[in-house]
Amino acid sequence: MSPLVSSALLAAAGAFVLFGIVVFYRIYRGPTVQDRVIGVNVVGSNTVVVIALLAAAFGQPGLLDVALVYALLNFLMSIALSKFTVERGEVF
Repeated sequence: MSPLVSSALLAAAGAFVLFGIVVFYRIYRGPTVQDRVIGVNVVGSNTVVVIALLAAAFGQPGLLDVALVYALLNFLMSIALSKFTVERGEVF
């Protein structure tokens, strides 16, 4: 892979990391539980994207397996948190 493409992938990964840091504000200050759940889901999705971008930039296909497992765990976490908020009656 050319150095230009690798640098672009690393820059994109850095941008996603910065975006994830901004989303932490929503997790911390979210006025409702749903805002916090969505924030955690966005951070998890950003983590998957960053891992995939790093796998492409460094030519490490093994990291894609890590990204896939993390995506599945993120999905299960979203389901668990949704079930928890529904059971507590904090949906609306």
